[in-house]
Amino acid sequence: MLKGKHIILGITGGIAAYKCATLTRLLIKAGAEVQVIMTPNAKQFIQPLTLSTLSGKPVISEFFTANTGQWNSHVDLGLWADALIIAPATASTIGKMANGVADNMLVTTYLSAKAPVFVAPAMDLDMMRHPSTVRNLELLRNYGNHIIEPAEGELASHLIGKGRMEEPENILKALDRFFAAKEDLKGKRVLITAGPTVEKIDPVRYISNFSSGKMGFALAEECASRGAEVTLVAGPVTLKTPEGNIERIDVTTAVEMHDAVMKALPESDAVILCAAVADYRVENVADSKIKREKTQNPVIQLIPNPDIARAVGQAKRPDQVTVGFALETDNEQANAQGKLERKNLNFIVMNSLRDKNAGFQVDTNKVTIITDRGETIEGECKSKRDVARDITDVLYKYLTEK
Repeated sequence: MLKGKHIILGITGGIAAYKCATLTRLLIKAGAEVQVIMTPNAKQFIQPLTLSTLSGKPVISEFFTANTGQWNSHVDLGLWADALIIAPATASTIGKMANGVADNMLVTTYLSAKAPVFVAPAMDLDMMRHPSTVRNLELLRNYGNHIIEPAEGELASHLIGKGRMEEPENILKALDRFFAAKEDLKGKRVLITAGPTVEKIDPVRYISNFSSGKMGFALAEECASRGAEVTLVAGPVTLKTPEGNIERIDVTTAVEMHDAVMKALPESDAVILCAAVADYRVENVADSKIKREKTQNPVIQLIPNPDIARAVGQAKRPDQVTVGFALETDNEQANAQGKLERKNLNFIVMNSLRDKNAGFQVDTNKVTIITDRGETIEGECKSKRDVARDITDVLYKYLTEK
């Protein structure tokens, strides 16, 4: 899928820059045309001559070529590129990208680029988890950049942790997959639920859960990026609607979410039920705030909310694909398998709160996909955007094989 593509490879000043010789060679071998842009510090780690030899193009580092005075136009480069890869991306460059500090050729080109941008961070583990780096990476995600998560292992400091730039072969796969999958869901309508629901107790209190909606929104972004028309039914979250052909419907309660889903169901080819829906709601919501001084040990009577997954499973047509989620704390696989069968799902995405960095309020997830065909697909801990890609890959197979 990279044959004939124009790729800008931006290299910054980190020890992982040596891997870019391999990455350049792999891109050229895949049929891409590669233009390398280096920051001044990157030249301390790998020679421009090596990269110009491998790419077949002079390496660009400054705004003009010193010996000829030739101007290197960041605008022209931004228009030329089909993709921009920044690998390794240091904490400094990530900060400049996030905040628009255009003090070198690479960041200036990034700010002019019209093409998708892939960022492969590489730094020591304490820098990687520093609040400023976490914030800057989240800003880049919100801007629409694709973050290629670093791997865990021994770092240049000899500490062990997350911060190793992803291997060149895997960066190549991410690019290839992006171009290959861009339109594979074109013409399909995908209905997705995301976030929590909120059930009022009185005008100031409610029952809810810790769902942030990040997994559902990542799925909406992934499906839309692959050409699908997405209907996103979202509970109360603070997330922005991802770019793409996405119709967002905001709801508060489980009843409202149920009604929105059932209304959109007939026109949908697939339904992904990612929301953390409250199982119960308060039978008699108080009209005014319940006062501690006036009420001793108040009793709140709960009644069941509509079971959205069961309702979808009962109403769906044979040509529709339904996907559920199961967040478990014990007997995970057995509970997920039971839910798969009870709700008449095609496959279910199971994750456990016992897995570190998985579940609510975090940017990563670790899931196991269980299908009605007897398959069990074990995943690794990765960004929710990457998990969304894995889930959508399985969805695509169901949609094309039906």
